[in-house]
Amino acid sequence: MPLCVQATKGPAWEPLSETVTLGAGQISLRLALRRAWTAEGWMSVDTRAHFVPPHAALLEAQAEGLSVANVLAAPLNVLALDANTYTTVPNLLAFSGQVPALDAGGAQVVVNTFNVHPVLGKLALLNSHRPVFPLAFGGPEDTDDWGLCDWCDQCHRKKGVVVWCDAFEPAGGIAGGEALVAVVLGKIDAIEVTDALRKAPLLPWVYRLWDAGVRVPLVGASAKDSNRTPLGSMRTWVKPDGGTWLDCVRTGCTVASAGPLLTLTRDGDSFFARGFPEPTSVELVSNGRVVAVGDGTAEAEVSAPGWVAARTARGPFGHTSPLAVGAPAREPDAVAALVKLIRQTEEWVTEHGRYTNPKRRDALLERCTEARAKLEAPA
Repeated sequence: MPLCVQATKGPAWEPLSETVTLGAGQISLRLALRRAWTAEGWMSVDTRAHFVPPHAALLEAQAEGLSVANVLAAPLNVLALDANTYTTVPNLLAFSGQVPALDAGGAQVVVNTFNVHPVLGKLALLNSHRPVFPLAFGGPEDTDDWGLCDWCDQCHRKKGVVVWCDAFEPAGGIAGGEALVAVVLGKIDAIEVTDALRKAPLLPWVYRLWDAGVRVPLVGASAKDSNRTPLGSMRTWVKPDGGTWLDCVRTGCTVASAGPLLTLTRDGDSFFARGFPEPTSVELVSNGRVVAVGDGTAEAEVSAPGWVAARTARGPFGHTSPLAVGAPAREPDAVAALVKLIRQTEEWVTEHGRYTNPKRRDALLERCTEARAKLEAPA
């Protein structure tokens, strides 16, 4: 009887599709996958997934060609058999912090936490040697007497890395929230890119941050919370060169990608981008404007102060973090747009925030003022 077998193993491997005929009594098959392209020294990392057990995440990471999968513990409301709803935190007891919870077959699974306020923002706290509590605050039955900046500070004291998740998604009538304040103040290490549907496009706001001199890197995450989403559907490409993948995030040497790998190099005023697999269509972007495009490679000379990044022009998403050009620039329209979002946060804190401790409210308002002043200061 003919049997059609299909298999995939991430973007660097050729999909397999073969029709075979099983012989009498045959109960096993051995099929070989071939590499589509080789990325020597590169790693691919999924910076956020939820609710998948670590052993299942390890198996799926191996199947998807991932080097590291970050499973983040987050509160989950569960309807119990007694008809009551209870809150549980899957995987919290598997928290591993700065070491892998599991490591086998060329893949690692690390368990950290996902910390959320329903309006002010969501953070992935990675590589923290201890969990950062509370995992959530705010909401209909809770006060707002905490802060995202406090989460960031605690995570950094614990040698961790902070990623802004669902960045600039409107919630509670505002977009940005305290997470934007934290980015401007240098308390957030990266912004997450996913392939999930959004209410508002992400890249225009990221470009405004970069135009305002806040050149926060990008990372890619599947944000997997069910089997509808494959682990690594959006991933982070990094080349540690003797360090760790977290060092690449801290220094901005990352590529957020739904598959393709992009490289961006510089020689004086010349910038050179290359895409894998070839011929991936590549664009060079300078201060929000496309300055070069090509199939496989793109090259341009850029001397205007600001930033340069590479992205895919067609096909699956891919985008590098920015490289700085000259002294930091402050593009007035970008600054004005970001300051407007921070003022929205100030208004929400004053009119809608539920604070039992006025000092907590005043502390956030002071941070908002500090962030606005930093944006509006001369470069």
